[in-house]
Amino acid sequence: MLEVTCNDRLGKKVRVKCNPDDTIGDLKKLIAAQTGTRWEKIVLKKWYTVFKDHIKLQDCILSI
Repeated sequence: MLEVTCNDRLGKKVRVKCNPDDTIGDLKKLIAAQTGTRWEKIVLKKWYTVFKDHIKLQDCILSI
């Protein structure tokens, strides 16, 4: 079980628990359920790397 912290740079910081075999799209849906925004509008990035929806968390976040 992973705990991912997301910041929208406007004052909202959300912690979401998810599994390593979930995709980025699943993570966006979990974040959208807590923040109230549509999941299609959420862009997850770390520095200049934008994460695509079909990639699994174990492939991108655990390797960074």
